[in-house]
Amino acid sequence: MPTPLHQKSTLSEIERRFDRDVERFANMETGQVATIDAPLAMELITAAAVAATPVITRTLDIGCGAGNNTIKLLRSYAGTFDCDLNDLSMPMLLRARQRVSQETEGRVTILQGDFRTVRFADDGYDVILAAAVLHHLRDERDWAEAFSTIFRLLRPGGSFWVTDLVSHEIDHVQRLMWRRYGDYLEAAGGRDYREKVVAYIDKEDSPRPVTFQLDLMRQVGFNSVDLLHKNSCFAAFGGIKGAPLASPRRSGEPA
Repeated sequence: MPTPLHQKSTLSEIERRFDRDVERFANMETGQVATIDAPLAMELITAAAVAATPVITRTLDIGCGAGNNTIKLLRSYAGTFDCDLNDLSMPMLLRARQRVSQETEGRVTILQGDFRTVRFADDGYDVILAAAVLHHLRDERDWAEAFSTIFRLLRPGGSFWVTDLVSHEIDHVQRLMWRRYGDYLEAAGGRDYREKVVAYIDKEDSPRPVTFQLDLMRQVGFNSVDLLHKNSCFAAFGGIKGAPLASPRRSGEPA
């Protein structure tokens, strides 16, 4: 990306852009056109969360937008749990609370701000989701702080799932994948759309390779990590903190 890290958008600038874009992100089918395989990635991270964390009582959705991923998780789980929704944008949070509240009998709480500074309960969550948000982190200190915070907030046996824009370690591969992504954008919306998306990615985003992020997850303490899907500049992946929780034994099953 041509724009250096210190000249990227501030959190306040990113917040203002998302304040103006609530309804687009409230559409689960079309809200993420700029993201390759967005519906598949959402399905994979939520299904993986249910598979890896069979007992869910409380979740945190970081950068929740209008609540799509939490809604998908509730539907995948086919049960109810408390939902904490976090975002920079208050209009997004209000829309997310409205939509998520229709899907669960659990408590729905909204928390505005950078998740690294918002006060959450340590060991408070069975599942944490982060969709299209971590690419706003900047230098290595930012990334290490973010992943350490997420690890601290998870309960033992809890899981963390990401779908996001990523970069690549090999320069030749980065250029190849970026060309492929540009072709995808042009096919989706024409040359003007391609230029618009590339411009705001350059201004706002600073993605890191999925390999970097998986290594960082291990470094902060995740004992199991896995890659669910990768296509061009987008990936879905996650990990588990400590020993996985055992599935509850059904009546009549042997101990």
